[in-house]
Amino acid sequence: MSSAVPLPECWGHRGASAAFPENTLASFEAAIREGADGIESDVHVSVDDVVVMFHDPGLIREQRWHGADGMEHLRTVKQPPQAIPTFAETVALLMRTENRHVKFNVDVKAQNHPARLFALMHKIISSHDNWETDLAPRIVLGLWHPTFIPHAKTVLPYLRRSYIGEDLSIARKYFWDNVEVFSMKFDVLATVNGEKFRKDCQATGKKLMVWTVNDAEYMIEAARWNIDVIITDVPKTWLELRSALQVDYKKVIAQHSRLFLWTNWKFYTPFQILDRQATHRDLEIAAGPFPTVDSFMSAPLVGLSKA
Repeated sequence: MSSAVPLPECWGHRGASAAFPENTLASFEAAIREGADGIESDVHVSVDDVVVMFHDPGLIREQRWHGADGMEHLRTVKQPPQAIPTFAETVALLMRTENRHVKFNVDVKAQNHPARLFALMHKIISSHDNWETDLAPRIVLGLWHPTFIPHAKTVLPYLRRSYIGEDLSIARKYFWDNVEVFSMKFDVLATVNGEKFRKDCQATGKKLMVWTVNDAEYMIEAARWNIDVIITDVPKTWLELRSALQVDYKKVIAQHSRLFLWTNWKFYTPFQILDRQATHRDLEIAAGPFPTVDSFMSAPLVGLSKA
């Protein structure tokens, strides 16, 4: 009994990061070899204007890429030892003939200066032949903080934008009319409000990505929700499950319980409220207070720049 039900795409979270050093070319290449439809990675900018693929902000914006003590010489502790890849190297990987089908979710951390980062990204993207047709349509620009939106619209208007986060009220208040994609934490979509948000996205044509989904039961639940993309550290796990679902959807679905939704504390409202508050606080420390909607929509671009 084959499945006619659309199943989520598989995007490697920081590549195939369960098996390889995260956010490295080896990790990205492994996810692609396994058959992932896309990869996800984070960006920061060095003091000498090199865009690097790295998760934790640390002091990256105060360190140099080039030079004797530059970050270009660093290697991962996790085996096999890998260099930190640059955004330019990652884009070059995606522009190889054999990788022209692979999509790329760029997670823009709130510690960045949006005008500066996006200008550097545009320079790299637009340096490739046929970038407007062969590269730009495959990139999703993921934003956490609403003050990044005007810069994205101005500097990178050709890229699809997404909201990344776990706060449904922020997603609706600031991002609903400004993005085509929502990249949401799995936990929040499992709630009653999360179900309504899922239905609203599907009714209006908004694409929905969910992270970071590594357990089979969670993957099956995301498939039940008709999510568009599963972002995972273990692409092979979802790819194998997806193949099984395509053969016999009902049988595979029936083999996975939904009991975890009621037995795991992280799906309960009090914890989720505390988690959202902590994330909101971190975002405001990194990129400033969230504006009112009126001031956000009317503020001049220069007033929003942190460059």
